[in-house]
Amino acid sequence: MRAVIQRVSSASVTIDSSITGKIGRGLVVLLGIHASDTDRDLRWMADKTTALRIFEDNNGKMNLSLEDIGGEMLIISQFTLYGDCRKGRRPGYSDAAPPEIAEPIYHRFVEEIKRRQIRFATGTFRAAMAVDLVNDGPVTLLLDSHKKF
Repeated sequence: MRAVIQRVSSASVTIDSSITGKIGRGLVVLLGIHASDTDRDLRWMADKTTALRIFEDNNGKMNLSLEDIGGEMLIISQFTLYGDCRKGRRPGYSDAAPPEIAEPIYHRFVEEIKRRQIRFATGTFRAAMAVDLVNDGPVTLLLDSHKKF
């Protein structure tokens, strides 16, 4: 499982000219599902995204987590995180889980975030979405449950 996480002061997702999800201070999580991902990967990613200390404390040091600040999360499915651009000019997506496997895992990730009592919003799986965000910092990090980077 891969994620691009961005610390934001606000973010929203729009589908067909309608805002379908909106958050304030927190994280945008672009989430890619690998063909071999399991619930272990899902739990690792949920633990990491909610507990990663990337928000500033009173001393201006990145020492607080999303949980610590009561932040929100916008979760967007993003199969292109598994795009392989090493050959040619067109990315290959063979490592990305097919939709029938990825969608239930994506929904289980969302449920795991909900279980942790994090306020969240989502996009719609397989929809064309426009994501608007105000990147705070900017702080952008890459996560991979298979620890490839």
